[in-house]
Amino acid sequence: MGTKKNFVLDTNVILHDYNCIKNFEENDIYLPIVVLEELDRFKKGNEQINYNAREFVRELDLITDDNLFTKGAKLGEGLGRLFVMTGGVNSEKVTASFPERIADNQILAVADHLQTKYPRTKCILITKDINLRMKARSIGIVCEDYINDKVVNVDVFAKSNEVFEDVDPGLIDRIYSSKEGLDISELDFKQLLRPNECFILKSDRNSVLARYNPFTHTVHKVNKSKNYGIEPRNAEQTFAFEVLNDPNIKLVAITGKAGTGKTLLALAAALGNIQNYKQILLARPIVALSNKDIGFLPGDATEKVAPYMQPLFDNLNVIKHNFSSNSSEVKKLEEMQKSDQLVIEALAFIRGRSLSETYCIIDEAQNLTPHEIKTIITRAGEGTKMVFTGDIQQIDQPYLDSESNGLVYMIDRMKDQNLFAHINLLKGERSTLSELASNLM
Repeated sequence: MGTKKNFVLDTNVILHDYNCIKNFEENDIYLPIVVLEELDRFKKGNEQINYNAREFVRELDLITDDNLFTKGAKLGEGLGRLFVMTGGVNSEKVTASFPERIADNQILAVADHLQTKYPRTKCILITKDINLRMKARSIGIVCEDYINDKVVNVDVFAKSNEVFEDVDPGLIDRIYSSKEGLDISELDFKQLLRPNECFILKSDRNSVLARYNPFTHTVHKVNKSKNYGIEPRNAEQTFAFEVLNDPNIKLVAITGKAGTGKTLLALAAALGNIQNYKQILLARPIVALSNKDIGFLPGDATEKVAPYMQPLFDNLNVIKHNFSSNSSEVKKLEEMQKSDQLVIEALAFIRGRSLSETYCIIDEAQNLTPHEIKTIITRAGEGTKMVFTGDIQQIDQPYLDSESNGLVYMIDRMKDQNLFAHINLLKGERSTLSELASNLM
């Protein structure tokens, strides 16, 4: 057990994780009253942050300790106390540097006040706001990001699938000829493989695309497959179809930069396997532009979210364009949309639903928090397959980054599970211009 500390929490930490106060061990937690005022403004709405605000307030209401506003309320065995700092706290240091009386500056004032009042106890401001951390450091206030759900090693997103060189060519020949595949014990590098990992084996005369199947404990050849008119253009996309088509893999993550085909491959695989599912659901979170809620847009709920869903319809149109306009494939797609067998909608609209026998694709998953990802996955009923796609370098949420977003968190937690597979796409296939811009700009 280390030296006890005091932590001051910013509002965005609670909106990110409403259970955060249980993650500070024996240390004491201070909530400036302005944080509760800000939470009150977030209580109404259907987004995850609105749910988190309501849940935290409910948890706070269950704390009946009268010392909450004076000596602090005990949070439980092995945990510290929770204090709510009421009234104005003056800080000459904060006022001199940041005279405007806004919520951020009031939070800084509480941190400086505690730092001055308890000089022997380290006080740390916890916030996911980079600008607030910069302001705090500029006046000598210790501050940190909330890292309870951060992923330390994100190197996996900078490389494609493994390539094993100098493999015995006879071993590769046997993988080609065996329908069942080779037992994993015959590979010297078996300890390096994770469940459902796809890789390339190379020798001086041959090579093969392969996958480790944890259900059969074998390594088998990955065949190039086609889904609803879409054919993979490289080894990475071939691997993606391999795991997207396997009904035994219930959870898939497809990551990669713009133009690598993440969403298109997922949608094509869903359509190619529709006989195994009652419905295909394609959804994405809405990240409002310029910090404005979508409520300011004209129209009903469907019309408001339509612009945000357009990229998903664009992928559907790419698939349609592989066939003539009066083909049976196009007619089937239109019938599926009319009968709600193929649904494209905002992610907020599926909250609370139980998804059974559904091929569920969540696009732009890098904009979700770990808690949001967990909430979505727990919606999965029997016979459902869930696919999350995203680019961890294009995060639009202000308090998420490449290490703390829900997509990388899910991959890190699920990487050793037999029901999970992750494919990272590096090569852009949208166009030469798109690839050039993605690499150089």
